[in-house]
Amino acid sequence: MLSSLVTALLASPLVAYASSGYAQSPPVLPSPPGKGAGIWADAYGNARDLVGQMTLEEKVNITRGFTVSDNVCPGITGTVPRLGWPGMCLHDAGNGVRATDLVNSYPSAIHVGASWDKRMAYKRAYYMGQEFKAKGVNVLLGPNAGPLGRIPLGGRNWEGFSVDPYLSGQLIAETIVGHQDAGVIASIKHFIANEQETYRRPYFGVEAVSANVDDKTLHEFYLWPFMDGVRAGVASVMCSYNRINNTYACENSKLMNGVLKTELAFNGFVLLDWNAQHKLESANAGLDMVMPGAGSWGNNLTEAVRNGTVGEDRVTDMATRILAAWYHAGQNGTGFPEPGIGMKNLTQPHEQVDARIPESKPVILDGAVAGHVLVKNNDALPFKNPVMLSVYGYDATVPGTKNTDILFQLGYTSSREMGQAVLGTERHFDQAARGGTIVTGGRAGANAPAYINDPLSAIQHRAKADGTWVNWDLISFDPDVNAASDACLVFINAIATEGWDRDGLHDDFSDGLVLNVASKCANTIVVIHAAGIRLVDQWIDHPNITAAIIAHLPGQDSGEALVKLLYGEAGFSGKLPYTLAKNESDYGVYAPCNRGPSNTTDPQCDFTEGVYIDYRHFDEKDVVPRFEFGYGLSYTTFNYSSLFIEPLGIDSEPQGPLSSSDDKLWEVVATVNATITNSGSVAGAEVAQLYLSIPNAPPKQLRGFEKVPLSPGQSAEIVFELTRRDFSVWDIVAQGWTIQSGEYPVHVGASSRDIRLTGNIAV
Repeated sequence: MLSSLVTALLASPLVAYASSGYAQSPPVLPSPPGKGAGIWADAYGNARDLVGQMTLEEKVNITRGFTVSDNVCPGITGTVPRLGWPGMCLHDAGNGVRATDLVNSYPSAIHVGASWDKRMAYKRAYYMGQEFKAKGVNVLLGPNAGPLGRIPLGGRNWEGFSVDPYLSGQLIAETIVGHQDAGVIASIKHFIANEQETYRRPYFGVEAVSANVDDKTLHEFYLWPFMDGVRAGVASVMCSYNRINNTYACENSKLMNGVLKTELAFNGFVLLDWNAQHKLESANAGLDMVMPGAGSWGNNLTEAVRNGTVGEDRVTDMATRILAAWYHAGQNGTGFPEPGIGMKNLTQPHEQVDARIPESKPVILDGAVAGHVLVKNNDALPFKNPVMLSVYGYDATVPGTKNTDILFQLGYTSSREMGQAVLGTERHFDQAARGGTIVTGGRAGANAPAYINDPLSAIQHRAKADGTWVNWDLISFDPDVNAASDACLVFINAIATEGWDRDGLHDDFSDGLVLNVASKCANTIVVIHAAGIRLVDQWIDHPNITAAIIAHLPGQDSGEALVKLLYGEAGFSGKLPYTLAKNESDYGVYAPCNRGPSNTTDPQCDFTEGVYIDYRHFDEKDVVPRFEFGYGLSYTTFNYSSLFIEPLGIDSEPQGPLSSSDDKLWEVVATVNATITNSGSVAGAEVAQLYLSIPNAPPKQLRGFEKVPLSPGQSAEIVFELTRRDFSVWDIVAQGWTIQSGEYPVHVGASSRDIRLTGNIAV
């Protein structure tokens, strides 16, 4: 039986026939050796010198993982003692160092995505990277470019910056540079189309889900942020658990050899996600390192070289890529600690390795502030010297425990039921983590807070200084309300985790709590800490709900950041990095793909929607969202004026399609200038957004954004630089990026639907 997407895929170079009849990725062999050009030249020179001195066994030794007794790094490579190479520690993840002590909990990626702040992304990545380095972690397993967020229910969407590939790619590039400037290897993940946790890997005789995606969609949507990552110099790419067109990602030579190492000219190493499906022949398919053990390699790989199954030049390239990444991050010499020196069993005696530095404190707090999005405000905020505040909801206070156990290690301190779940089993969790406030999501992407400054504690601290009376009830579903309250704050949340997709985008208990308080309090403010999209239509139009804040996942300074915003000591500047719909059915793709009568052990997921995800779908189908992509309120107002568009030779495109690694693709071919003025009475920061209409594509696509702080009355000129890539589409026949002739309307505004200025570029 044929998958429904096979017909659309047959013309694509991405697929061939499998014996089952399902579309399958064709082989692309041999694996191209790293060229080591440009910024990689010195690293490759050093790596080739060192690898040239290694025996076959030593080269094989550094392509695999080992279990050691002196640290708890989830991944440890082999070493080469004879040549003084110490090996590497690999550890989670992109939101901070997980499962250890004396580190910080940074805002999670979704929170940074909501900040729309490239400078903040770099600073967060830099100081986070320094903490990984201090702990002796060589390879930081992040940032996350997949899942992007094809389905709103995705359990790991919060680990990425945005559902939009352009916004995600810009922040990923800044993050990679920040991590590697700090001296650690970034490993961008999960390559590729890893868009659901349901059937994400083979369990109990059922294959991992196959993401059946056409060549055009792959390049224009899912590959886009990976291109930004490779362009930024990322030293490692992690292949994913799932299948793509019925070939497992870590066996997929079309993707690893063809797309990543040839089209993108990637010079670093491809890393297996832990225990992902692979074979001995994955070495020929482009895989360079397996974890956490030898997998199908080890002695088998050595023997494969001897019997000719795998060429020694391939193993030499694998080792060279790994060593080049090590040199590229500057880990040679005496500046890098012993691998895993700060990664110890916390219940056993161990030296205190404090990775925190004072310079990171303002970055953590400012980052926490920046990712809050104000979606409703009927003049309820900022507070004006309240005499009495009432606080409700399970999310207002700290979890009952933050110690050394599995709940701490996996970020489940507010959801004990998640801590008891076994990967691969079907589970259905409470969408609300009612055990306390959440500052991160669950499992690999979790981080380790030094402390949790929760909302109620921060409010009480401010109340002591101001003489404010505070009431609270964090337990009751239908609490009493002191009728003299100046404002009532209700704190709810939406948790998500690796391993399982969410069951929904809201929960009845939390919505009922909000409505119960609002029925008794005329000035009710709702705060939602959310690991992804959380619908609000059960109560958002209630006349007594005067303000609503999507607080995302702020990290350990959650409460202090919120109080600064509530009292106007900081301004709201966050914007939604996704679309908040009115109903679940408004999303073009909503739930994960499951098994059916004809695919009980071979789940298929056809990406027939193409690039029409999130706001692209809403715009194409003219669906009115509750709050659109890029939306967010401020305490001030901004005017847009003086649009000026200057084409810079865009109509003189070079002949023929451009490859994904061609420098010409990144040339600036047009600039768009606009003036932003703070027309209000208080300081604030605006995120100006540029959307481009490309022929035969979604109505609008994000192609530029800049965040600018402005004092009252102050103006700033924003310059958007549009590259050839920004105008291009993927030509599946020519196998390259091309620019179509036609009209390219330009839209500049405060969100995807709040367009203030329009223009046009003709090609």
